[in-house]
Amino acid sequence: MKEALYESIAEAVLDGAASQVVSLVNQAVSEGCPAGEILNNALIAGMNEVGVLFKDGEMFVPEVLVSAKSLQAGLEIIRPALGAAGVKSAGKVLAATVEGDLHDIGIKLVGMMLEGAGFEVVNIGVDKSAREIVDKVKELKPDVLGMSAMLTTTMANMKEVIDLLKEESLYDGLPIMIGGAPTSPMYAEKLGCRYSADASEAVIIAKQLTDMA
Repeated sequence: MKEALYESIAEAVLDGAASQVVSLVNQAVSEGCPAGEILNNALIAGMNEVGVLFKDGEMFVPEVLVSAKSLQAGLEIIRPALGAAGVKSAGKVLAATVEGDLHDIGIKLVGMMLEGAGFEVVNIGVDKSAREIVDKVKELKPDVLGMSAMLTTTMANMKEVIDLLKEESLYDGLPIMIGGAPTSPMYAEKLGCRYSADASEAVIIAKQLTDMA
């Protein structure tokens, strides 16, 4: 019975049916289902399927965003119980779009997919200078730093961030992944970080970087 309910929640996430997710998650809570099980066996299970379909080209960005918002609606219900039960996140990811770049859809999608995989994501927004990003690294001590750039004129600012991290002895031990249209595996290798081609791959890489894969 419990498994069938989890499956229904996962399907509702896949369908992007937020009101149905809320109703079913509330039902699961009222029936005494553990918050950790609801998270992993229902909400994340549904988002994992979204990730597979997105990677296979069977779902597109607008649909993924709707599914992610449905997941977040369910997550808000169980978040207090997760904290009380001591359920830990998969890791903390600090996300930012570098200075000069105002594109945010990519980094938002990555953030939603990472949250769907159980990560805590802090997206500090667009047009962030190296100093702002490094100060946030100091403050939040993330497990992974993710940077996005959608313009060839702004991707060079990723190097500024990495140079400043090195200057302030914050680079060693901080896994970094980058993404965005002008970036590439070669550019990431040159910077000493990992490249993510899309939001689904970002989840895989984040898991690898935090030894979850």
